[in-house]
Amino acid sequence: MSTAHSADHSADHTAARERLAALPADTRVAVVTGASSGIGEATARELARLGFHVVVGARRRNRLDALAAEIDGTALPLDVTDEASCAAFCAAIPRLHVLVNNAGGAKGTTSVMDASEEQWRWMWETNVLGTLRMVRGLMPTLVETGDGLVVTITSIAAIEAYDNGSGYTSAKHAQAVLHRTMRGEFLGQPVRFTEIAPGMVDTEFSLVRFDGDAAKAENVYRGLTPMVAEDVAEIVGFVASRPSHVNLDQIVVKPRDQHSAMRAHRAEA
Repeated sequence: MSTAHSADHSADHTAARERLAALPADTRVAVVTGASSGIGEATARELARLGFHVVVGARRRNRLDALAAEIDGTALPLDVTDEASCAAFCAAIPRLHVLVNNAGGAKGTTSVMDASEEQWRWMWETNVLGTLRMVRGLMPTLVETGDGLVVTITSIAAIEAYDNGSGYTSAKHAQAVLHRTMRGEFLGQPVRFTEIAPGMVDTEFSLVRFDGDAAKAENVYRGLTPMVAEDVAEIVGFVASRPSHVNLDQIVVKPRDQHSAMRAHRAEA
């Protein structure tokens, strides 16, 4: 990161912290990672609709700025694979009620023997260490606020293992276990933990997984009606609007035609 960019980002963080500190005392604040597209973007809109001031974080700043302007939120640059980026982001949040760990993704569909360590490293950095950095940085603020909620978007890949997906399934299993462990470690503290594990959702997910191959990405949803980002976002909104004594531990959600990661009903063309 250049000195100029560092200075720009520092100014962004200072301005964001001042803006958030100036919000009315009864304004509830939410952070959504990976908010520049898909589930993260839809979740930011849904939480804003419910009255939250939403801080959106991702790497694609132009998309973030447009989204923040639309929902009257706050945009901050965030790369969850970069420890310094996460630390600077978290330091700009003076109070927080909801953290949505949405940043993540998959790359490749190879067997264990053909696995790409570069792809594995990206998946573990993004899904696992990214979640670790955000909860470690923001948990003190969530607890201090007195009514915190951590929502982690995992996947049915956090529950199942399937052929040619071990890099992603292992990362999602690890992310889910990280999240579930905190449920016990923070027992008795004023913070709730909800894991949402979606099946097929038609977003940029498959396009990223197949390195931009649109035909392969479209084939994932062939012959069935997948969920869309808004379906998952509405569940996040429902969780965030429950009374503070209610903890929805885990929610698994799939399209009607999807039974499991490897089994679905597909209509013939």
